Amino acid sequence: MPGDDAPEDVLERLELTEYESTALAELLALGRTTAPDLAEATGIPKARIYGVLDALADRGYVKVIPGRPKHYQPKPPADILERAVENERQAFERYRQDVDALRDEFLDTFEPLYERASEDVTPTEELFWVVDVGESSEQETRALYRDAEDAVSVITKSFEYFERVEAAFAAALERGVDVSVLLLHPSRLDGTNREIQREIVSYVRESYPRADVRFSPGPLPWRGTFADPSMDYETGRALLLVEEKDVPLSMRQAAVTANGSFVAGLERFFELVWEHEARAPSAVYE
Repeated sequence: MPGDDAPEDVLERLELTEYESTALAELLALGRTTAPDLAEATGIPKARIYGVLDALADRGYVKVIPGRPKHYQPKPPADILERAVENERQAFERYRQDVDALRDEFLDTFEPLYERASEDVTPTEELFWVVDVGESSEQETRALYRDAEDAVSVITKSFEYFERVEAAFAAALERGVDVSVLLLHPSRLDGTNREIQREIVSYVRESYPRADVRFSPGPLPWRGTFADPSMDYETGRALLLVEEKDVPLSMRQAAVTANGSFVAGLERFFELVWEHEARAPSAVYE
């Protein structure tokens, strides 16, 4: 919790050494003092204290007041933080200048080597990548709707997440994309999900009559969304979630793929259920 750290622990986050953070913390508590007095108060060896104070002064955290003996005055805490940010900015600028200075030499040396090593190498397509269920998977789903050119197919239990993708759903329909939604038959849902499904289906049918909605009387082994499948395997992208009854939703992950042949297989499964088993809403709710 905030406030639980010792002063030295807080100052270490400014990338100070142990002696530097100890000295600065004591200076902030004492105010203006001399190096010998600070060494005595902190236990820092006298042979080291001047180097420690010089390092703090170089960073702009401490003001050196000339005299016999010299005194050291800490800057206000807010100024120390501002100076820490400025130090990092200056360090980054120096690093960028150093990189820019070697850019031409680096590229001249390594680009030919990289190009030769990459010749005749056939890139491998990643079959899946994984995203967390929730906002990440919903972002991917919205992207499927936004990028679709021909068709989007959805397999879902009750379409309970519809509100969070509705804008992209509506935009796809507006562009002329065919959208088909296959839901689990309400007889396979508990009372709460059955009511959620009924409300959402009613809303979708009323608000988006171009969207086609049907119900699967049998179980659905996966849920997800896929767009623009083609039998020549050149296009298609999908997000799917495998049902894991004993895994909490917050710990589940969804698989995303742009592998055309895999998406075509998903489409074939969808078509078989849609054409031969699925039922229209009128046969389910009316």
